[in-house]
Amino acid sequence: MDSEKSENPEIPLEIPPYGGNPKRRRDTSNYSVEDFAREIKETADKLVSDGANRGDIKLISSALKELRYCFKVFNNYKGRPKVTIFGSARTKPQEKLYKVAVDFGREIVKAGYMVITGAASGIMEAGHEGAEREMSIGVNIQLPFEQFANPIILGDQKLMTMKYFFTRKLMFVKETDAVVLFPGGFGTHDEGFEVLTLIQTGKSHMFPVVCLDEPGGTYWKLWDNFIREELLAKKMISPADLSLYSVTDDVNEAVREIQTFYRVYHSMRYVRGELVLRLKQSISPSTLEDIRAEYADICPSGNFELTKALPAEANEPALADLPRLKFKFDRRAHGRLRQLINHINRA
Repeated sequence: MDSEKSENPEIPLEIPPYGGNPKRRRDTSNYSVEDFAREIKETADKLVSDGANRGDIKLISSALKELRYCFKVFNNYKGRPKVTIFGSARTKPQEKLYKVAVDFGREIVKAGYMVITGAASGIMEAGHEGAEREMSIGVNIQLPFEQFANPIILGDQKLMTMKYFFTRKLMFVKETDAVVLFPGGFGTHDEGFEVLTLIQTGKSHMFPVVCLDEPGGTYWKLWDNFIREELLAKKMISPADLSLYSVTDDVNEAVREIQTFYRVYHSMRYVRGELVLRLKQSISPSTLEDIRAEYADICPSGNFELTKALPAEANEPALADLPRLKFKFDRRAHGRLRQLINHINRA
């Protein structure tokens, strides 16, 4: 999980250089760290030769510094699974929803996960309260109001404060193994829809998204109705896209949803045009045949094959012993891909 995320925050690896013609792909699979660092330096030099203004260069410089520092902090916790919690900064400690967030933070830590939040008050503080300081990570944002680090994470080496929302969002998604959305305002919806968009379009690794409410709450139920009655009914999304998230008002069910996603499935990686699903245990021949029959629609050529680690995966020795399922994914139907992962976990 972490090895894939750390190297490839956006899963499709074949990208055109410098915003060039997307038909002209380049293979960076053999690039070293030094090769990529050289490209960063060359790009910086081109900004100057292109005549970029001071504001543009300052933005890139600040963003790069923020990301470098965050990579350094998160690298200390590489290999430890993490859950990102989003929700309102205005939720008060006396509200039922606050207690639900505390309970979820506590229970997900028992399941072996660290908790990432925006580090502010409300739901973010509640998640950290349940997780406690040692298992909490904070990615704060500089704002003139509402966004001060909560007392659980304040002063901790795992607290990062960002200037830009886009760098902050990148860290939330890149470093997480699951996202849990609590009721919130514009920011919560922004973060939730961005996460779903990144998964739906294949610009992020696959992970569970859970919408968690207080017992009997209607916030996410009404939201889910809107998704179904407006987006789905008007064919703005596909039926399988509903598999990219789940809605519950039960903390234990939310925890189970995350644990079940990683019951057999481990991580994914594209290797020379094929999608490789790394598994914690192999699947049976009968399950393989079921997959070939049921998910042929997302494999336009070739077939689903069980395999060992491919030579191109040699840079991830920790995953070398995991069995693989590889196939030529159409890179479109990510809702169906999620259903395939669910099928593997059930089998």
